[in-house]
Amino acid sequence: MSTSSWKVGETTQAVDLKSMCLPELVATRSAETPEAVAVTAGDQILSYGELDKRAERLALYLRSLGVRADVVVGLCLPRCLDMVVGALGILKAGGAYVPIDPAWPPDRRAFVLEDAQLRVLITNASLATQIPRGRQVIVDLSAKETTVEPEGLPLVEIRPDDLAYVIYTSGSTGQPRGVEIPHRGLVNLVSWHRQAFSVTSADRASHLAGLSFDAAVWELWPYLAVGASVHLVDEFTRNSAELLQDWLVAHRITISFVPTPLAEELLRLRWPRNTVMRILLTGGDTLHRYPPATLPFVLVNNYGPTECTVVATSGALPPNRDDGMLPPIGRPIDNNRIHLLDEQLVPVRPGTVGEIYIAGAGLARGYRNRPDLTAKKFISDPFNAEPGSRLYKTGDLARLLPDGQIAFLGRVDEQIKIRGFRIEPNEIVCALNQHPVVHRSLVLAREDSFGDKALLAYLVLKSESGVTPKSLRDYLRRRLPEYMLPSAFVRLEAFPLTPNGKIDRAALPAPDPANTLHDELSADPPTPTQQQVLAILMALLGREKIGLKDDFFLLGGHSLLGAQLIARLRETFRVELALRTIFDAPTVAALAEEIERLAVKGRTPEEGGSDQTPDTGVPL
Repeated sequence: MSTSSWKVGETTQAVDLKSMCLPELVATRSAETPEAVAVTAGDQILSYGELDKRAERLALYLRSLGVRADVVVGLCLPRCLDMVVGALGILKAGGAYVPIDPAWPPDRRAFVLEDAQLRVLITNASLATQIPRGRQVIVDLSAKETTVEPEGLPLVEIRPDDLAYVIYTSGSTGQPRGVEIPHRGLVNLVSWHRQAFSVTSADRASHLAGLSFDAAVWELWPYLAVGASVHLVDEFTRNSAELLQDWLVAHRITISFVPTPLAEELLRLRWPRNTVMRILLTGGDTLHRYPPATLPFVLVNNYGPTECTVVATSGALPPNRDDGMLPPIGRPIDNNRIHLLDEQLVPVRPGTVGEIYIAGAGLARGYRNRPDLTAKKFISDPFNAEPGSRLYKTGDLARLLPDGQIAFLGRVDEQIKIRGFRIEPNEIVCALNQHPVVHRSLVLAREDSFGDKALLAYLVLKSESGVTPKSLRDYLRRRLPEYMLPSAFVRLEAFPLTPNGKIDRAALPAPDPANTLHDELSADPPTPTQQQVLAILMALLGREKIGLKDDFFLLGGHSLLGAQLIARLRETFRVELALRTIFDAPTVAALAEEIERLAVKGRTPEEGGSDQTPDTGVPL
């Protein structure tokens, strides 16, 4: 390592990015093994031959609509086989795909459609009715126009700097911002991944992320480029550590990526001897624990903002390390470089805290239609004489460890990550401040006694006027995704200020029953069962007051906390509740009623009827 620059990584693998093209790699696999399984979703199977043929048909139609290099095409589909066909078809046409999550609120979908300047949108008939009418051509994959056989479809030349995809992330100005990723970064990710984890056509990979989360890029293309099979996890299973473990074992998955909070839950489970998984990849948030020595596969921690093609650093973790330090985020991947710099862009010495700057093949082109922000965040690289070389200013703090790995230490600014989602609090503040009774607001992340992060909103109201957490969340839900809704709202007369007139965050009060907004509490006294459920739920959510009819998810609960809640209810009441119960009965009153019903009947949900947990396994 050069002491003059203290770079944390050099180019380690020469990849000829000019001669590689992802659609060609998939087409090669299709020609070699057309009958091999490419993608599965439940009992649906798509072979390599079918995948490539369907994508070529779509590409032919997209070209007739004017799709070519740097033309972006919207892709609004749930996690399904058509999602993969749509993304590959767009790439084959020479265009770039823009994922639009069907679960997004209408305002967010409308913003991305307009901001990305989409002329073509791929969706299905049911979702098309929910899309704002605009100038886009709507393409339904079941329409006959997309099923015309291509006769001698000419190959499209794809250059390394052509756009591959655009993913929208939370924005500090109150609006999402699109990150433009070129093929250079995508091909580098695929090449590094294949070599780093010895991926072959015999591998079976899982797919959990929605396409609008950049981890989905990593879960698809490195495997389809080498002839491996990708298996989509169903919506119910992918949010439960216990169900996901069963699914991974039953489907004989060999490589899986899961977000950090879910990975930590998986590490606590006992894995059966017949586990064939060899690598568990994780990332998206701070990992708090090392793998146990009994884990039958390697745990790999990864780091990378959306602006650098998914992964910037990666490293396998040793088991049972107990030195009081958080697990490191590894070293730079091939053709990426990491610099740890101070405020004057001077490299810091090893062991000293600096801000992470990323350089190399993985960098995004910039932000879509935001040249000002692009110039601010993507700066000229003073450590590289090559014309046009750049550094990305991440806003993340880290230090170099003696063994060459990087220790992640947090953020410079207010950006936060919750359950793998990157969130700019100002986007939530912007939406809250538009509420008729909200004068000012501030949003922070807080960590509960179980180590889970949740969003906390502080409000200065124009008037009381009966505002409740439910009414505020209903208002925000029309503007923001579910993961951006605060779990609690603290009412203040005014924000505490520093002598410089800025909000004094250190002086903000902790939430308590007196300053926290509550939904209307039931006047009826709780039954003994309800009292026990209340006690469990208040401890789990860190709350001192919960109504019998308050919704678990509106209180800040999520699927991982739901699994913990079900486990505690099972232990307390000795009834076998299925995880789906928390979705069907998300209130204290409804949960208590279900518990009493099972206790009276003396049977478990798995013994029959509508409570039976569905079998998510597929015969192998």
